[in-house]
Amino acid sequence: MSAVERPTLEVGRIIKAQGLKGQVLVDLWSDRTERLAPGSELLTERGPLCVTASIAHQQRFIVTFEGLDTREKAEQWRGVVLSAPRLDDESVIWIDQLYDAEVYDADGVRRGVVVGVEANPASDLLVLDSGALVPLTFVTTVEANIRIDVDVPEGLFE
Repeated sequence: MSAVERPTLEVGRIIKAQGLKGQVLVDLWSDRTERLAPGSELLTERGPLCVTASIAHQQRFIVTFEGLDTREKAEQWRGVVLSAPRLDDESVIWIDQLYDAEVYDADGVRRGVVVGVEANPASDLLVLDSGALVPLTFVTTVEANIRIDVDVPEGLFE
């Protein structure tokens, strides 16, 4: 699948202009900071933006985009959501790959179908149509949208 065909994900948002030379403050929703590396292209409803420079600033990033060279231009981008193609990374489980998959325990017993994913500080939870909640930390294999194998502690499904 080429970069054009990969689904795009929302990865952040421009909060406001920062400084006088067109930099913006970006809230990055992704843990993949390479999204803001010089040369990276981010997609918006207004068209693509190319990163020329970025630096971490507290919990956010100060970013310079090609073509935004004044504070006035930068202010016009306040609130714009930034998207990017999904990265090719086999070690990552993408949330959209979990929905509608059948969940099987280590003994091969079908435990239900994923109908949702619930955010949880310790580990996001698979929400099954059976009502069971399964922490993602127990997922051993994922066949996107088809099957998920889990190895859970005894008693989780009771």
